[in-house]
Amino acid sequence: MPYTAEHKARTRERIVMAARELFNRHGFESVSIDQIMARAKLTRGGFYNHFPSKAALYAEAVQSFTDQNPFALRLARWKRPLPEPRKLARMLVESYLSDEVLDDADLHCPLYALPSDVVRAGPEPQAAYTAVLRSMSAILRNALPDDVPDAEARVHLIVTLCVGSMIIARTTHDPALGRSIRNVARKQALALLAT
Repeated sequence: MPYTAEHKARTRERIVMAARELFNRHGFESVSIDQIMARAKLTRGGFYNHFPSKAALYAEAVQSFTDQNPFALRLARWKRPLPEPRKLARMLVESYLSDEVLDDADLHCPLYALPSDVVRAGPEPQAAYTAVLRSMSAILRNALPDDVPDAEARVHLIVTLCVGSMIIARTTHDPALGRSIRNVARKQALALLAT
């Protein structure tokens, strides 16, 4: 008996989530299809029923961060109307730069966890990476009034502060230095949101 569309969708989602965790921890080149399928508790033979290539899976794993990140998951559980755009953007910055996110490699955003890998993986992952960047930028841009003349520059600077400080915090051997850099980035990003 053939599997239902719902079963296929759930299986595909398991593969994507397993891949995302492994790619975040080990990088694109170091993770095999066999490892991904084992992590998803599936056999390798089923991989090509869902994806034409590892690069296509990588692109989907990167793209999945748009709605499977700590901030988006928090909003999905939100029981009230969503906060106004400026508060939403502040929440994004706070969540992005939090200790919780830094300490959990499975929650790492591909913008700071995977940039070198994405460059080497090809156009599909690069397009997915760009979509994640645009999604984050859109939340920040919505927080700034239309009459702010340097709104786009502010958004780019906030993204750079968030992503750059997380790269440094993730890679430095000195936790105090990483914390200090994230605190400065948070302060400056929030100041840029205040007009």
